[in-house]
Amino acid sequence: MKRRIALGGLLIVGAFSIAVSGVQAPSPAAVDAAEIEHVKDNLYLITGSGVTDSETFSGGNTGVFITGDGVTIVDTKLAGWGQVILDRVRSVTDKPVTRIINTHTHYDHTGSNAELGAVDQIVAHANAKASMMQDSCEPVTNCEAFKGENAQYLPSHTYSDRLTLGTGTNQIDLYHFGAGHTNGDTFIVYPALRVLQTGDMFPWKGAPFLDRSNGGSGVAMPETLAGLLAGIENVETVIPGHIPVTTWSALEEFQRFTADLLQDVRAAIDAGQNVEEATASIDLSDRYPTYASDRVPAAIEAIYDELQPQ
Repeated sequence: MKRRIALGGLLIVGAFSIAVSGVQAPSPAAVDAAEIEHVKDNLYLITGSGVTDSETFSGGNTGVFITGDGVTIVDTKLAGWGQVILDRVRSVTDKPVTRIINTHTHYDHTGSNAELGAVDQIVAHANAKASMMQDSCEPVTNCEAFKGENAQYLPSHTYSDRLTLGTGTNQIDLYHFGAGHTNGDTFIVYPALRVLQTGDMFPWKGAPFLDRSNGGSGVAMPETLAGLLAGIENVETVIPGHIPVTTWSALEEFQRFTADLLQDVRAAIDAGQNVEEATASIDLSDRYPTYASDRVPAAIEAIYDELQPQ
């Protein structure tokens, strides 16, 4: 079942008809859709995509944090997007890119690490780096891109629970609260700005992609998000993985959604339902009317796989 879940998840995340290996030039439509937006003060966002249309899919949202020493890029989209990222950065600053932070291992968030030129640091959670260094990859894992000479674009700095980079208005705090989307997800806080960037621990308004092949857990995810909500203070603005900038209350709602989904799956198991019966019976639309339902079946299957492994 795990292999089927991984492949099903690929279809959910976005335009995974795009080849994982090799560099493809982004389509004009995708480039036009990837705008740079001002979030607050010295923080910008190069918009990503959460849709399944390969013509406009660019990967995840990319943070652009401008400091006195240079620019920190958070997530580098798909392979082939490096020049677009650099062009967008140059539209707001002439400072060089000096640091990359990858929120997790997936190729739509790490794809252009090698295309941004020489940087001082590439930072990620230790588990994310381990996933990138695997000998063989599930299709969604970006490890083939870091073989051979390209190993230099793997994270050069890792951490376990928390890491602070810079000071004062240049400070960035990295947090890992546990498994969820993968087992190596990083939350990024820009404390002076009261902004949080979540990566795909809050990707969109809908069921998350639970990457079991890289330690993802639908059982742990609600608790991990609860730990984030309890452990971080003074944040008002949230940058999700694939949708527009939103609020702390939207993140709280997403945590409740993951908890309710897990609760409903547990209830289905207790009632003796198999995964197909659970998928047919579980409906969260009344509780979450603005949430998409198309990703729910794969999330249910992933949680079943976790609670009742084959």
